[in-house]
Amino acid sequence: MRWTLKPTPKVEHIKDFANQLKVPEKVALLLLQRGIDTYEKAKTFFRPSLDDLHDPFLMKDMDRAVARVNLAMQQGENILVYGDYDVDGTTSVALMSSYLLSHYPQVATYIPDRYTEGYGVSYAGIDYAHDNDITLIIALDCGVKAVEKVAYAKKLGIDFIICDHHRPGPELPDAAAVLDPKREDCTYPYDELCGCGVGFKLIQALEQQKGLPVKTLVPYLDLVATAIGADIVPITGENRVLAFFGLDVINTLPRTGIQALIENVKKEILTITDVVFIIAPRINAAGRIKHGLHAVELLTEQNKEQAQQMAAAIEAFNAERKDLDKTITEEALEQIQQNREEHRKTTVVYQENWHKGVIGIVASRLTETYYRPTLVFTKSGEKLAASARSVKGFDVYEALEACSEHIEQFGGHKYAAGLTLGEHQYDDFKSKFEEVVSNSIDERLLIPEISIDAELNLEDITPKFYRILRQFAPFGPGNMTPVFMSKNLIDTGYGKCVGADELHLKCTVTQPGTTVQIGAIGFNLGEKCDLITHKKRFKAAYSLDLNEWNGNVSIQLKLRDIQE
Repeated sequence: MRWTLKPTPKVEHIKDFANQLKVPEKVALLLLQRGIDTYEKAKTFFRPSLDDLHDPFLMKDMDRAVARVNLAMQQGENILVYGDYDVDGTTSVALMSSYLLSHYPQVATYIPDRYTEGYGVSYAGIDYAHDNDITLIIALDCGVKAVEKVAYAKKLGIDFIICDHHRPGPELPDAAAVLDPKREDCTYPYDELCGCGVGFKLIQALEQQKGLPVKTLVPYLDLVATAIGADIVPITGENRVLAFFGLDVINTLPRTGIQALIENVKKEILTITDVVFIIAPRINAAGRIKHGLHAVELLTEQNKEQAQQMAAAIEAFNAERKDLDKTITEEALEQIQQNREEHRKTTVVYQENWHKGVIGIVASRLTETYYRPTLVFTKSGEKLAASARSVKGFDVYEALEACSEHIEQFGGHKYAAGLTLGEHQYDDFKSKFEEVVSNSIDERLLIPEISIDAELNLEDITPKFYRILRQFAPFGPGNMTPVFMSKNLIDTGYGKCVGADELHLKCTVTQPGTTVQIGAIGFNLGEKCDLITHKKRFKAAYSLDLNEWNGNVSIQLKLRDIQE
């Protein structure tokens, strides 16, 4: 593990800002590191307001999109709401279809089949629309590159409104409207929305046109917050406002389907992390194991008993997903060891019967083990399909581009991508990918990094400091949970390994010259137990959270790593 300390602003700058905001200097330091350098920015950060949301009509084509939806309703057209089978896609479809249905009856939904249609707009989906006399498709979280498919739909008399957040290709589809803040010609002030966020802007525009305020749409924000968490978009600007109010809905009055999913969770208040690790995997499991429509049906169901039955079915899909993921990960690790590939710069594994729905999760697990760009392949029809995952700082999409002669099709982002190729191309691709990565990756990126915001003395960790820190939430890319470092720590003598197989480390730490003692827990740090014994001094990287035990609540260090 390599520790890197983030750059620290000038001391006088920190002091001035701390005085201005009346906060501890360490808080001022964290704010400045996040680009929050004025009183106004701090106010917006700590007190998100729906008034901070931008006017939806600033988005290119929004006026056209609103006009086309209104025309469809006036003319009694059938509308199809179309989206992908992942969390961003299914929440988007639930959001748009439930909003439209509250105003207009002729609305249907469509989620492509992961295995027969794959990601994005499909010809099968367009044919379904044509067979059902649908003349308007609203595509969410996909479609910005579907130039041929939108042209095909147009020949059949079907219009498209596209709500996407992916980078467009050189040519935009010939749609009634293309809403995508990443369009070159779109001057919308914030371009990091997820697909569900772009869908939300469209319903905000439809409400605004009727003279209604955005607060009428707050009940939909549980869906938007779930998509923001699951799609790992930056929690800055507009996303921060949407996530903040969406979490409030999840914790106070969630829709029936989300309530059914979280009913058995033993937590008072869910954070964005809980959304990512509790709600999102279950919504995703439907599309991975069965069909994404199950997730949309749950998220739009209003009957409590019905929703509970659906949630139970999804719970079963999720249990199956976990079993598959565990088995395939074990098989993949075995394959790496058998082929003696531990010393490569990449991980590329393949087995034809691995379940296509979980290879992305397996790729993430392998990245955790070997910490290098990773691809997991399986057989999909006549082709091989793979999920790619990367390590922090390395663009796997660019690396795949450099291997494109051995790939039939690929798409994705810097850290996650998908691709297909012919079976005959596999070996050449594997060699080329290793060569490209070996020649371009900085060796340091192959060692996991802990990025540290600031050094603290244990005396700095006061209830006031922690109370302010909690108001930095919701956390996520662009606003990560602060990580601190403290030196010269000594265990008070009760440090031990705990848990099954003694995998975890538990201790109470202090520093020379202070009476402060703070509890600490380090998950999967059991092997470092000897570093803290016999009053040895050590340093720790950690975040802060609360420990609740027997009715007592105290601040504890959540250890990320310890070193001599």
